[in-house]
Amino acid sequence: MFGPVNNFLTLVFWLLSVGAFILSLWALVHAVRMPARAFAAAGKLTKQLWLVILGLATLFTFAPAVNYMGMGMGMPGLLTIVAVIASGVYLADVKPAVSQYRGGGNQGPYGPW
Repeated sequence: MFGPVNNFLTLVFWLLSVGAFILSLWALVHAVRMPARAFAAAGKLTKQLWLVILGLATLFTFAPAVNYMGMGMGMPGLLTIVAVIASGVYLADVKPAVSQYRGGGNQGPYGPW
């Protein structure tokens, strides 16, 4: 009786889980690529602390995303929501602040050379 509805909700939760994993992975990759001095210059938490936070966020969003393949911890839960919030805070607040400080060693009048 609830077969089609249940399949549809399973698909929706799986898509949300995959979207949360991609969001967390995007934030983690950006944090890895930024120099450590950019975080200090922007007045944010250290790079190492953000890497730990975003690494855990990626782990906690990866588990529900692969659950539908027969492994993982289950449907998105509280840890997944916290992970998405942490990744969102990084992307909305920290990423714009530290992106200003990305620079190469050789800066010319028109950019790096």
